[in-house]
Order: sequence, then structure tokens, then C-alpha cells
Amino acid sequence: MQRPLRHPLLALALLAIGVTSAFGQAIPTTQPKLLQIFREQIKTGHAAAHVKTEAGWPAAYAKSKSPDNYIALSSMTGPQVVWFLSPWDSYTAWGKSSERDDASAELTAELERLSLADAAHADALPTLEAMARPDLSHGAYPDIAKQRFWEITVMRVKPGHDGDFATAAKTYKAVATRAMPNARWRVYQITAGMPGSTYLLLSTVESFGQFDAMFAEGMAGEKAMTPAELDVFKKFDTDALMSQETNRFRLDPDMSYVSAETKATDPAFWSKKK
Repeated sequence: MQRPLRHPLLALALLAIGVTSAFGQAIPTTQPKLLQIFREQIKTGHAAAHVKTEAGWPAAYAKSKSPDNYIALSSMTGPQVVWFLSPWDSYTAWGKSSERDDASAELTAELERLSLADAAHADALPTLEAMARPDLSHGAYPDIAKQRFWEITVMRVKPGHDGDFATAAKTYKAVATRAMPNARWRVYQITAGMPGSTYLLLSTVESFGQFDAMFAEGMAGEKAMTPAELDVFKKFDTDALMSQETNRFRLDPDMSYVSAETKATDPAFWSKKK
């Protein structure tokens, strides 16, 4: 991960089980206010070599005793990419972390070495910042340490139509409250690194088979929509939605940096090596 030295709304029907967030600082138990996201595009045929190189980052942070965790999500659909996610409570906390890491000459040198090695396996590393939208998110927060598979929808809205997105999201929350008892998701709004009016819809499951239940509940929610609610979504699709892409990811333990306490919750998963 070549990071700096610190590192339409009906689609919500497909985000019905388990929700998301990421790490940076400790594993969160509530939705983090900010997400720092690195999306590393992997060269064809370099996936295995990339993982071996990337594992150097967690080792370097562990050696420096960094308290700031992050997770790596390896794509199962779409382009071959890895998303590295770090959460922050504030830009102040984020900045202090960077200052602490930059002050370590040993860590800085090791990260520079790893970045050079990683360049052989990656084509690009777009970096994003995203702000939590708890007003558009829904459901109880999960035990993130147990989540193994993620579904991420990137949704772009036409300029001037963010209000339509919010209306559709809140309408869907009403549907979920009424007809989808297990529905849980988190929404983030991109604040830097992508065109304006871009949103991330995030969900997770503990096992891949739980996607069956997620889809079934999503379909049940769609059937329960009133004509007025369907009109809201139709208007959003027609007037506001510019593009939408959904992909699935798996949590990669080798490329993630989490605490010893997190690893102890499932040693077999966090200790397995490729």
C-alpha cells in the first residue's frame, strides 16, 4: 500500500445484513466520522506477490507499536483492486497520527522501502476521504472483528440533486424499519478524491452464504413499498442518479493491521498465511 507516511436507492435493498466501517485508531464500535480510503489497482497476475509485499506494512506498524488499525479488502468482483480503510474520529486525530509516524525515522525508511517494492505490483493508488452520514445510515452496528465479506456500492448523483439522494435514503430507511428487521447499512459521502456528490453504501456479512438472506430480505422490502415510496425511488432514478456500481470484497488478514485483541477473537482467521 503506497500510502503517505500514515497511512438508485433501491440498491440499498441489496445492503440488508451487517454493516460497515473500517479501522484506523482502534476497531470502532460505532460509525466512524471519517474514512481514509486507498484503492490500489493490482497488475494482472501480481495478486499473490502483492499480498507478500503488502504484508510488510502491518509488520512495520506492529514493530513501531502504532495504535492505529486498518483493514484491507480484496475485490471478488469488478477490477482487481484492494481497498485499505482507516477510520478517524476527527482530522485532529488523523493529523496527530501522521505526525507520530513521521517522527519515526525507522518507520519512515521502512515504509519508503515498501512503497518502492509495491510499485512493481500496482498500477495506481487513488486516495479518498469520506464523511459519515449517520442520518442516511440504518441499523445496529455490528461486531466488525467478525465481518469477513463486504459489499460496497459507489453511487454518483447529478449536481444539485443531493437532496433527492437524501430523500430516497430516508424513505428506504422507513421501508427497512417497517419491513426489513435485519437490514443494516452505513452511508458515507466522498469529500475529497472523487467528483462531487459521490456516496458509498457499505455493508458486511460474517459468511458468504449470508448474502442469500440479504437478497431475500431486500426483495421483501421492495414488495412492501407503498406506491408513494416507489414514486420517490423512480424520481431519484430518473432525475438524480448518474451512475452506480456494486462490488463484493473479502477481508484479507495478511494485508490488514489490527490489534492483538482483535486477532485473539479468531486466531485461525487472523493468523493464516497465504
